[in-house]
Amino acid sequence: MFSYGAVIQSYDASEFVFREGTTSKFYFQIKSGFVKLNNFTEKGNEFIHGIPFDGHCFGESYLFTEIPYGISALTATQCEIIKLKKADFQKMLSEMPDLFPILYKYTSERFHFRYLMSSLLSETNPVKRVTKFLDFVKMRFGYKAEFSFKVPYTRNQIASFTGMRVETIIRAIRKMKQDGKLLVKEGKIYY
Repeated sequence: MFSYGAVIQSYDASEFVFREGTTSKFYFQIKSGFVKLNNFTEKGNEFIHGIPFDGHCFGESYLFTEIPYGISALTATQCEIIKLKKADFQKMLSEMPDLFPILYKYTSERFHFRYLMSSLLSETNPVKRVTKFLDFVKMRFGYKAEFSFKVPYTRNQIASFTGMRVETIIRAIRKMKQDGKLLVKEGKIYY
């Protein structure tokens, strides 16, 4: 990417990389840190669509259209992000077409995650909703053994992912802990 003009930009935590309603101008790939892909309701509530991290790209599907972003990208931590201008990204793809299947696979996996997250919204039982979320995230990170996965999200972020209130998440986690479905050590969830 750097041979096509990519640069690395540093961002502080809670800084917008792009905002909902703006037009895509760059390909973004995270060198280090976490980014929240989100929307805010009129009441200021946050709905998180994903939290990509080191090595992941985000917002790339908008590079193939002139449709404004339907989400915002907000840094969750300090980040270093590789940026490549849209025209340079498209040139790179035209000169290296073997990158298309890799990009398409990654984007397809993220859409799959979003579809699963959308299906969670129909689940009314908070414990089942949190369980489904944790099952998918654990699988996505490649963990299988019981309690081997240290959940990288706060209770507030889990609430934003699942569309529930933080208080409901806290009660669901407490119930899951009592039922032996997860562990909590020093405030961290192990699933």
